[in-house]
Amino acid sequence: MNPLWLSHFTATSSIGRGLDQTLAALRQRRSGLAPCTFDTVDLATFVGEVAGVDAVQLPAPLADFDCRNNRLALLGLMQDGFAEAVRAASAKYGAQRIGVFIGTSTAGILQTELAFRRRDPVTGALPADFIYRSTHNIFSIADFTRQYFGLTGPAAVVSSACSSSAKVFSSARRMMAAGLIDAALVGGVDSLCLTTLYGFNSLGLLSAQPCRPFDAQRNGISIGEAAAFALLERPPEHLAAAAVLLLGVGESSDAYHMSSPHPDGLGARMAMQDALKMAGMQPAEIDYINLHGTATQSNDAAEAKAVAAVFGATTPCSSTKGATGHTLGAAGGMEAVICALALQHGLLPAGLNTRQRDPTLNVDYLLDNREQPVACVLSNSFGFGGTNCSLIFGRAGKP
Repeated sequence: MNPLWLSHFTATSSIGRGLDQTLAALRQRRSGLAPCTFDTVDLATFVGEVAGVDAVQLPAPLADFDCRNNRLALLGLMQDGFAEAVRAASAKYGAQRIGVFIGTSTAGILQTELAFRRRDPVTGALPADFIYRSTHNIFSIADFTRQYFGLTGPAAVVSSACSSSAKVFSSARRMMAAGLIDAALVGGVDSLCLTTLYGFNSLGLLSAQPCRPFDAQRNGISIGEAAAFALLERPPEHLAAAAVLLLGVGESSDAYHMSSPHPDGLGARMAMQDALKMAGMQPAEIDYINLHGTATQSNDAAEAKAVAAVFGATTPCSSTKGATGHTLGAAGGMEAVICALALQHGLLPAGLNTRQRDPTLNVDYLLDNREQPVACVLSNSFGFGGTNCSLIFGRAGKP
């Protein structure tokens, strides 16, 4: 594929607002996970909650979009000069030539949960101020974002579980390759809600401790929330050496099971191989893999088999979900930004909370940060139903 330039990017999660705080947390090996005190949730689990979301106020003309998910999105868009970069791109290309592609799984479900608490006790009617179309509706996050910036180009939301905001890079790439747009705002936003927390608890997938990816005693996930965005453009003739490029995308849908991966990681393997093929690269050229690494027994085992089959046992890898929690539909975008930081700062982030690597998982899982030149990285995002996506990013000026 023709590489695409991540001209600007940003991330907000439980480990910080914006790139500086995120990078500092990774360097300090600081986790954002804490015992769950969210809303009325009564579960013995840890979550990665973003502080200050409830204090965010949407612009008055966009008041109908008010919900936790869109507030979190706005908080994220305000970091690192990202909003200003989008407005500059709109002035350069035209509002109709910028696409908006955002991944989410929760959308504004919390707003519906809150509305149900205020139903009319006689009729059961939902309160008049509840607006499904612009809050809970899965398209709400893209509609809010495009209206916030006054963009009029194509817009779509991908909701493919935990691969959602990795797949938006592919959606944007296809639109740009077809000549329909000149730039794309891509990203992912997922916020905490009761449906997600109690839903994963009902599946027996929540850990009562901070999640421990690839640990011999791993026992489940820690849910987090995040807003992560990137502005994709075609690269100019001359780029700074530290500029980050999207080099390859691989997608697969193995449909092995509704909530479990293929035990041998066949779909994951296909996604990684296709990403390498699109990038025109060999496995040995990847310096670091950001694993999906959810810390469930089956997911980590399947991913380890897939990684070992494609890369062998020597490529450094880790899951950053021990820091941020599993941000579900925002995970692909969040971890894409972490990969961009790894490329620009030569940092391979350690997997947090993992005390004893599972000896049956034959990969080079990092328990300590490693600093070295990094030219190319791969990021994995795998969702329920076998919807898989792998992304390859590289520095414009390889070390």
